[in-house]
Amino acid sequence: MRNNERIIYGILITILVFAITTFLGSKIHLNLEFFSSSFVTHSFMLGLSIVFIYSLRKYVNYKIAVPQFKKVLKPILFGFLATVFINITITVLTKILGGKVEAHALLTKMNPLQVFVFVFIYASIAEEILFRGFLMNILKPLQSKGIKIFKRNLSIPVIISAVIFGLAHLILISTGAGEFFLFRIVIFTTILGLIAGYYQEKFENNAYAIIVHMSGNLMGVIGALLMNLNS
Repeated sequence: MRNNERIIYGILITILVFAITTFLGSKIHLNLEFFSSSFVTHSFMLGLSIVFIYSLRKYVNYKIAVPQFKKVLKPILFGFLATVFINITITVLTKILGGKVEAHALLTKMNPLQVFVFVFIYASIAEEILFRGFLMNILKPLQSKGIKIFKRNLSIPVIISAVIFGLAHLILISTGAGEFFLFRIVIFTTILGLIAGYYQEKFENNAYAIIVHMSGNLMGVIGALLMNLNS
C-alpha cells in the first residue's frame, strides 16, 4: 500500500468508525441506571477498531504491552499539565471575550464514579485504540517525516492522528455546545493527541497513548468530584 493510500484509507476508515459508533450510540439505549450513554458508543468503537486492526494487520503494526513504571511518569505529567494549562488559558480567554464557560455535556449527567469508569478508563482506551492504535499505526511508514517542536520530533502520523482526533470532537456541536467550548475542546484534544502520539511512537506501545489520554481525562474526574461536593 502506497503512503498516500495509507493516508486516505486510514482517515476514511477512522471517520467511518467514529460516525457509525456515534450514530449507534445515539440510537441504542440500555436503560440501565449506572451505564452512561457513552458506553454504547465506546463499546462499538472499541469493537470496530479491533476488527479493522486485525483485518488490516498486514498494514497496521499494532503493539500494546504493560508499560514500564519509570517510563510512565513523564507521559502522565505532560498529559495532565497540558490539560490544565490549555483549559485554564482558554477559559480565561473565553471570559475576557465575554463568552460562556461551559462544562462537557456528558460530565454534567454523570456522578464521579461514572466519570471515572466511562470517561477516565473506558473512553480513554476505546478512543486511543482507534485514533492512535489504528490510525497512527497504519500511517507508520510516514513517521520519518515531520516537524520539531521544543526539540521533540512530531511525525506525520502523530500530527494527522492528533488533528483528526481533535476535529472529531466537533460532534459536540450536536449537544448545543457554544463556539468557545468547541474551540477549547478541539485545541485541548488536538494537543493531548500530539502528546499521546509522541509517546506511543517513542515506545512503540499503544499503552502509553492510553495513559496520556487518561491523564488528560483526570481533570474531568476532579471536576466531577468538585461538582458533587458542591451540590
